[in-house]
Amino acid sequence: MNAANRVVFNTGILYGRIIITVGISLFTTRIVLDALGAEDYGIFNLIAGVIVMLSFLKNAMATSTQRFLSFFQGKKDKVMQAKIFWNSMFFHLMLGLALWGILELAGLFLFDGFLNIPADKLGEAKLVYHFMVVNVFFLILSVPYNGSLVAHENMVYVALVNILEVLMKLAIALFLYQTSGSKLIIYGLLMAGISSVSFVVYAVFCIKSYEECKISNRQKIDKPLLKELGSYASWNLFGSLCSLGRTQGLAVILNLFFGAIINSAYAIANQVSGQLMFLSTTMLKSINPQIMKSEGNGDRKRMLRLAMIASKFGFFLLSIVAVPFIFEMNNILGVWLKEVPDYAAVFCQMVLVGSIINQLTIGLQSAIQATGRIKAYQATVGGVLLLNLPLAFLLLEMGFAAYSVLAGYIVVEFIACCLRLYFLNRLAGLSVRQYFDRVILKEIVPLLVLVGTCLLSINILDFEFRFLFTMALAATATAIAINFWGLCEDEKEIVTKGIQKIKEKITKKKQLAFK
Repeated sequence: MNAANRVVFNTGILYGRIIITVGISLFTTRIVLDALGAEDYGIFNLIAGVIVMLSFLKNAMATSTQRFLSFFQGKKDKVMQAKIFWNSMFFHLMLGLALWGILELAGLFLFDGFLNIPADKLGEAKLVYHFMVVNVFFLILSVPYNGSLVAHENMVYVALVNILEVLMKLAIALFLYQTSGSKLIIYGLLMAGISSVSFVVYAVFCIKSYEECKISNRQKIDKPLLKELGSYASWNLFGSLCSLGRTQGLAVILNLFFGAIINSAYAIANQVSGQLMFLSTTMLKSINPQIMKSEGNGDRKRMLRLAMIASKFGFFLLSIVAVPFIFEMNNILGVWLKEVPDYAAVFCQMVLVGSIINQLTIGLQSAIQATGRIKAYQATVGGVLLLNLPLAFLLLEMGFAAYSVLAGYIVVEFIACCLRLYFLNRLAGLSVRQYFDRVILKEIVPLLVLVGTCLLSINILDFEFRFLFTMALAATATAIAINFWGLCEDEKEIVTKGIQKIKEKITKKKQLAFK
């Protein structure tokens, strides 16, 4: 299977996963919110909110191992692949233990009058926090295996593990209805168990399937290589933690000003955004190894072209679903949840706007990773993301409404996009003019068609499940607009070949069925 066909195949597999996981995840959120109640659900997402963001953190950190493995796969150097994997395992074991200690020390400060948690729930919240720490340890330990799977472009197994995880979450949610006692503690404990199960499943498969992961190929610690891996992974971790710190920091700031209940609204907003982001992150996960391998193979021109394609397609894939959600949010939340927390709709809308802006440069992030020179980039962009926290505190201290913190979130996200464009221009010679011609200008007409279609639907029609019609109409109109105005000639060729391959496979299956 050639590179283009592999990207199409892997994207198809991961989108098949989305169809299964998104529906289950949204249904699970509804059950958990109903079983725990708004206050306990808010406390859980405040204290153990990292658990909700685990997939994001795992994927971000796995980029470090995956980048080096893909880079040397491009060079066809199997010895270096084994060295990278085992040095990465050692590094992540040490990192996991270090984070365990840091988080436990931080817990002593957080619960000493800092967080706004009802006194009768404080003991339960502390236990949930300890469960979260264990969860983070196994998450860190599974990163090299996850990176190896992505580097080998084995998206089938990644999809199967993701489906297993959401099924376990659904089982936990259903169990909450049947159990008595402290549902918050039970939920925290069982959710913490998911990462340990995922670790075992990843490890067993990789050890059996890939030469560099086999115990018999275990390599000694190479200090210069470990230093290089450690530096790269540390700066990647710094960037990931800045993004995660921004998300969870806003939850803490909202909690300090408005109490635990508003954290339910914020958690729902992140849940909606996270599920919709699967559409673009799935495509990125498929194309990422090719971006890294192109750089390892010395083909920078192809690497930059793939990065721009990823940015454009990521923007389209998220927008085509997120924009109708923004316009129909009250309708959707009313159907989805039994009780919609205050501020949930406006929080969801503003987080989605920030997510759409992020997609403008999503592929450029991968290209910067591929260059291996990420120190200045992560320090600068990570620092800018964290500026969201003092800005949010200042806005609320001045008496602005709760949703003002997310207005700051949108502005900061736009600044981060501009910085990514600047860094890729400096590190890899990306032409800013070419980026605007191939990406930004090609997105304008389809976006206007998308927004116009949604406005037309909500102003003319009025019935309970109107959002389904709005989404279908908007998707159809926008797909046509993308085909005519959104794609460059080489991108049209990629899409055409992908559709042809799918048709050929369907035809072959039909022929085999008739035989």
